[in-house]
Amino acid sequence: MQNNLSGNDPRMVWQSQPREISTMTLEKMIRRRAQELHAKTVRERLGSVAGPVSVIAFSALGIAVGYNPVQRAVFAIAIGWSLAGAYVLNRGMWQGRLAEDAALATGLEFCRREIERGIYIQRRFLLWVFAPIVLAIGALVVPQVGSGFGSGGTIAKMSPFLTLFALWMIGVFVIRRMRSKQLQREIEELNDIESENRS
Repeated sequence: MQNNLSGNDPRMVWQSQPREISTMTLEKMIRRRAQELHAKTVRERLGSVAGPVSVIAFSALGIAVGYNPVQRAVFAIAIGWSLAGAYVLNRGMWQGRLAEDAALATGLEFCRREIERGIYIQRRFLLWVFAPIVLAIGALVVPQVGSGFGSGGTIAKMSPFLTLFALWMIGVFVIRRMRSKQLQREIEELNDIESENRS
């Protein structure tokens, strides 16, 4: 005698359950997108602060062990430039999160502001973060390379570092270009949502 247990089979019970239709509204979607954009902007701001911190530490060490006053002056300029960059990139940028009871229009405005903050950081990154890093590294490398032209030993020893530095510079430009395109797509998506919401 074989018992028919198909009525108690968990797989059959699970498959016979009615499907739940997603109830995600446009407001919930915008709220989630606003949270994602806010988190991304905070990460970008923290990343834009990491550059000046590393330049300050590297340049302070360079000033302490610098061999000539010109090199020390360049390191001091890199420190000042980095501090100015940290101020320029982060002034007025810290704001709270989107309120839980915010309306759709407020959520769209919040998303637009977060995307515009990302664009602001992208446009100023090269001048205020990348350039001081290059200046500080240049202050260290140029005297070494200049003294090594008579003897090929110094340049040969520095070639791995110079190669990595060149690859890093190319990588920064490629990543920044990709991020700018992504931000532009996000603005276009936001414009599409706004136009659909108006109609």
